[in-house]
Amino acid sequence: MTPNSADDDRHRRLAAVRPRLVAFALMHLRDAAQAEDAVQEALVAAIEKPEAFAGRSGYETWVFGILKYKILDAMRAQRRQGKWQPLEDETDDEAIDRQFQRNGRWQESARPSSWGEPEATFENEYFWQVFDACMIGLPDNLARVFSLRELMGLSTGDICQEVGIKENNCWVMLHRARLRLRACIERGWLEESA
Repeated sequence: MTPNSADDDRHRRLAAVRPRLVAFALMHLRDAAQAEDAVQEALVAAIEKPEAFAGRSGYETWVFGILKYKILDAMRAQRRQGKWQPLEDETDDEAIDRQFQRNGRWQESARPSSWGEPEATFENEYFWQVFDACMIGLPDNLARVFSLRELMGLSTGDICQEVGIKENNCWVMLHRARLRLRACIERGWLEESA
């Protein structure tokens, strides 16, 4: 590849992933202008320093990694400026309790289904489209906590500090998010691919 064609390829890839970057930033920042700014900063960093991409992950994953730090910086700035909105408690315990028997085992109707070979599933673009749609369908507070933990890799303590919740509440929210995502993905992924 010539230098110009490599640049063109990077620009095409960034343009394709940009809507997902904006949705991800908006979920965390809850402000369209700040989300756009964070994405713009991440894209500029990716364009200006292409040599920093070591190839240990996919290019889009690397760009999301850059965005992660831009989002955390923006969240901290929101807190300093008094614009931070702490999460509200999620109170849908009954929906979760209905999935389990009294002895703590899954209800037969709620038992998780097999998603197939994990590596093949995660390489399938349709799976990620379903995942993105399911993330959008989560309540904001659950999506935010899940994303901070599972997609951005923050520790539970860091999440609690960033969003202003207690650790036990964080664990409950993570559990609820995982259950809802699992149910949504099973409907969108397993039923469509069957």
